[in-house]
Amino acid sequence: MARTLEFIFDFASPNAYLCWKVLPGILERTGAEMTVIPCLLGGIFKATGNQAPFVAFGPVKGKMEYEMLETRRFVARHGLTDFRMNPHFPMNTLLIMRGFCAAQLQGVAGPYMDAVLTAMWEKGAKMDDPEVVATVLNEAGLDAAALLAAAQSPEAKALLAANTDAAVARGTFGIPTFFVGDEIFFGKERLAQVEEALA
Repeated sequence: MARTLEFIFDFASPNAYLCWKVLPGILERTGAEMTVIPCLLGGIFKATGNQAPFVAFGPVKGKMEYEMLETRRFVARHGLTDFRMNPHFPMNTLLIMRGFCAAQLQGVAGPYMDAVLTAMWEKGAKMDDPEVVATVLNEAGLDAAALLAAAQSPEAKALLAANTDAAVARGTFGIPTFFVGDEIFFGKERLAQVEEALA
């Protein structure tokens, strides 16, 4: 039986995008399956007392410069030349994360995720603007009106909240976080360990 990789995910994290681009190769090499679990990064931070790196480490001399160096190395190693740091970063992702839950409930999570990640981390779109989101979804062939309406449904809101609470209860403190069984891995730097665990 194939092992399952659980990906604790929010569009807010550029590292989640970078992992998303690399994960297909890991899944192919290991024969594993993946479940993407939408969670609200802001909710995780609030529950755990964590902060975004640029807030937590901004005053530390050299720390953020090194973080950017690591990102450039990762991008170069994996040939992710389409990646662009979003000029509107950081953004409130509540709408697009509830939309992602709605997309899961409607069976269109894959196309939704691809469209939103591309818009946010390749095209620099302002994805906390409902009109921009609607345009992105429609251009991807999705029913933006239906998805954005469903994003406000009690079901989508409850799913995102429950996922976030459950992730925190398992030890999640940031994104991207991965689980292989009960083993937790945090950050794009742990993908080699994730692959070993899946294999």
